[in-house]
Amino acid sequence: MVSAFIDHRINKAIRVISIIQRDSLLPLYCIYCNDDHTCQTAEAEVQIHSDHFGFPYAASDVLCRGAHTQDAAFVSISTSRNISDIYSEDLLPIKNTVTRETFSFNYTVCISNLFGSYNNVLQFAQTMEMYKLLGIQHVVIYNTSCGPDLEKLLQHYKKEGILEIVPWPIDHFLNPSKGWNFVEHGGDLHYYGQLVTLNECIYRNTYQSKYVLLNDIDEIIMPYKHANLPLLMEDLQQEHRDVGVFLIENHIFPKTQFEETGRFDRSEWRGIPGINIMEHIYREPDKKGISNPRKLIINPRSVIKTSVHSTLQQYGDVYYVPFDVSHIVHVRVPLQGHLIKEQLAVDTRVWDFKQELISNVDKTLQASDLLKITD
Repeated sequence: MVSAFIDHRINKAIRVISIIQRDSLLPLYCIYCNDDHTCQTAEAEVQIHSDHFGFPYAASDVLCRGAHTQDAAFVSISTSRNISDIYSEDLLPIKNTVTRETFSFNYTVCISNLFGSYNNVLQFAQTMEMYKLLGIQHVVIYNTSCGPDLEKLLQHYKKEGILEIVPWPIDHFLNPSKGWNFVEHGGDLHYYGQLVTLNECIYRNTYQSKYVLLNDIDEIIMPYKHANLPLLMEDLQQEHRDVGVFLIENHIFPKTQFEETGRFDRSEWRGIPGINIMEHIYREPDKKGISNPRKLIINPRSVIKTSVHSTLQQYGDVYYVPFDVSHIVHVRVPLQGHLIKEQLAVDTRVWDFKQELISNVDKTLQASDLLKITD
């Protein structure tokens, strides 16, 4: 069990985001209690998500439907219907008990997880500052482990108020995979539970945020015809009123190809671990016959279940946003490493923000005690 929410769209059933072993499913029971610890039981409905990439454990929803679920404050899932078998520490608090039509944030980014002592500080700072300039007000990140320098940066953003850090100690319970392919990477669960955290983040923000972006920390969903994301989404939503899921193409900017003048090879940043995205303006071309994977901007109240590159179940329509309107700037190792620089496209959109971006990254690194600038 990860977390529990009232789902007002299905008669106020309790939805428990869970991780379940697919091949050994026993009958499960919901035990739900109100604030005075009066408890009831109901048979659970188990929905194992269809995308599990072949791993033994999968992201799942356990639905609890019964009398007075809407009044419940706590819930547990058990293989026994006997209430006395449940200990208080097994009970999850139930969230989203009240619907809202005004939200704390207009735009939230859900970053699925940090693991393996991740310490790509410079790219993380640049991405966060870029998102602020684009109109993001809230970022949620699931942290299994990160490096000491990145930990300083995370604490700075948490103190600033833009970052919500959700502890994600998945490695205490399972042997999570470091990759997405079970045959190649092994392990119990896909990519440190990426599918679980993305779904959890949607429900966490259902009544907190008007829109939610589902992508990785090395990806920036970049508007190309609008100054920022609010202007982009205003136009898209006006043109496509029944759409709750907007799919954005991913495009690779190889970290191995550097802009030739060196204008953004700043001496101040050379001691900061990580990639400087401003130096990588070359974009890989589309591969013939292969469509680019996509990431998502969603209305969280429209989505029931999601995978990484598409939703699995939603209310309303899905829209593929054209490349020239918005696409993802994804600075990483190349996918088409055989291509030389002349075969790549030049894309300097990030430079449109250079003045504010550089200044804001410097201030953030200084405030995080990672950068000392001397006069």
